[in-house]
Amino acid sequence: MNFLQAASYFLREAVVGLARSLRVSLLAILTIAVSLFLSGMVLLVSKNLSRTVHEWRAEARFVVYLAPELDAAGRAVLRAEIERGRWTEGLEEITPEVARVRFERAFPSLAELVAERGSGALPSSFEAVLKPIPASDVAGFEAWVEDLRRRPGVAMVDADQDWISQIETLLALIRGLGLALATILLGASVFTIASVVRLTSFLYREEIGVMRLVGATEFYIRGPFYFEGILQGLLGGLIAAGALGASHLVLAPRVASSLVAGSLAATFLSPIELVALVLFGGIAGWTGAIVSLSRESLEAPGG
Repeated sequence: MNFLQAASYFLREAVVGLARSLRVSLLAILTIAVSLFLSGMVLLVSKNLSRTVHEWRAEARFVVYLAPELDAAGRAVLRAEIERGRWTEGLEEITPEVARVRFERAFPSLAELVAERGSGALPSSFEAVLKPIPASDVAGFEAWVEDLRRRPGVAMVDADQDWISQIETLLALIRGLGLALATILLGASVFTIASVVRLTSFLYREEIGVMRLVGATEFYIRGPFYFEGILQGLLGGLIAAGALGASHLVLAPRVASSLVAGSLAATFLSPIELVALVLFGGIAGWTGAIVSLSRESLEAPGG
């Protein structure tokens, strides 16, 4: 018997085994489906949040608002100080007139409030575009920002990088918690599949005894059980992939109108990632079968 014939036999026997222990097999399949669904959801959310944070960081601005009493000489000194910063990539001075135009364009319903206060309604400011800040430079950057805030003539410093860093920390926490939960559930899935495969092996103990008597090899005897575990894992992975796809379809219409939906579900998992998720289920099922059979002699009673 060649490998293809053996694989066909293993698959056929695995399907029969699943049918004979259908209820407990469904429990194993659903357990691994839930764990893979959560793993895929963590991957999907992390992927979209990472993309969103990257876009926010690229568009982030560093704005230093100037006090009204700051004269031209003080403004020139402060501008030179900001331009010398090793994180500064570009700098633009925003006059009250330019700030007013921007405000009216962004908030047309509030334009009258600015018009009532006249030309001094909005302060002058320096708007800088910063280079990406490595994690090793965060402390130095924060110290530089605090030094600017203490300078005379500076009314306020608005650094988008502050809240973006907080979001990145939250993202890392979400990833860690999600992966921990998914790992626990995958462990439960492997244990459940191992129990199902062990139960199936008990149902076949007499047949296994006959196969041993006629000289069947361990590979030929154990193969169907390995395939049964793999089938359970693959079916769980397919259910998880389908549930992820359905969840994305539900959120897709809200992506354009909702910031939250756009941040979490703007893009879906790639075909390679989906295939990897399903294959990971098969590997988990195979692992469960190995764990089960390593503790089971597969010998007939009295053998």
